[in-house]
Amino acid sequence: MILITGGMGFIGLHTAKRCIDAGEQVVLTQFHVRREPDFIKDELGNRAKVDVLDVTNGEAVRDVVRRHNVDSIIHLAVPGLGALTPSEEFRTNTEGLINVLEAGKEANVRRVSLASSLAVYAGVKRGPWKEDIPLPIPSSNPTEAYKKTFEILGLFYAQQTGMDVVSLRIGGIYGPLYHTMANLPRRLTHAAVKGEQPQLTGRGGAAMAGDYGDMCYVKDCAQGIQKVHMTGELPHRIYNIGSGRATQNADLAKAVNKAVPGASINLPEGSSGRNGPDSYCDLSQTTAEAGYKPEYDVDKGVADYAVWLRNNPE
Repeated sequence: MILITGGMGFIGLHTAKRCIDAGEQVVLTQFHVRREPDFIKDELGNRAKVDVLDVTNGEAVRDVVRRHNVDSIIHLAVPGLGALTPSEEFRTNTEGLINVLEAGKEANVRRVSLASSLAVYAGVKRGPWKEDIPLPIPSSNPTEAYKKTFEILGLFYAQQTGMDVVSLRIGGIYGPLYHTMANLPRRLTHAAVKGEQPQLTGRGGAAMAGDYGDMCYVKDCAQGIQKVHMTGELPHRIYNIGSGRATQNADLAKAVNKAVPGASINLPEGSSGRNGPDSYCDLSQTTAEAGYKPEYDVDKGVADYAVWLRNNPE
């Protein structure tokens, strides 16, 4: 039984489906929101159990692990950006991490996989981003800061206790169930399906046609998480999970226009200079050691996402 904290979230639900398809049973935790998309609805209550859980409650985390005979953990739970004060965010992230690790140690689980992010590569001058690149200590946003912390503290805890802990540096993920307008693939595809003009300014500033990003479809992300988590002995402790390529925003817009007849998404010409054609996660280590190979390029991913949005308005 695999425990997926944050299992009712965007990445969690897709990861759960991938693990079930690989022959596992899962227990998914939710904090407030419960979603039952068609692709996993029939499994809920069967091969996918659901428990309400606050990961800052250590005894509750241990109770879930004990009751469900959990033998490994994928820790995806994270507070929403801007949802908490700085002190609450610090407490939720750090207490959640230690509670998951302690529960895993007590149950002698096979592995704990911690969700990290490509945000840790912010400030790295050149890509492609490999797992052994030295990272800057300063951080510009909570995701970047806390994911670096998870990696350092989680791996040090593993070193002290002998636990098997791996960190998963997850790329820029888009696709069904993404719940905000924070990323560009979501904004462009959603607007096209609704017949609207997209909001071109996000957290990173205005979207320019000449900028690039590692745009990973959520079904590929789920595949990567499942494969790393379920692979036997691993020689490394950190693995990239992304698309393995830099997609130019102009190509993203073309993919959206192709997938949605009548759409006319246009981005401002030029580049902000933030991300170039080497801005992507190198997957050579994850592919060689866990067998992860993305199946969706931007055309296939956007087309699949557009079908989802037409049939499941969000």
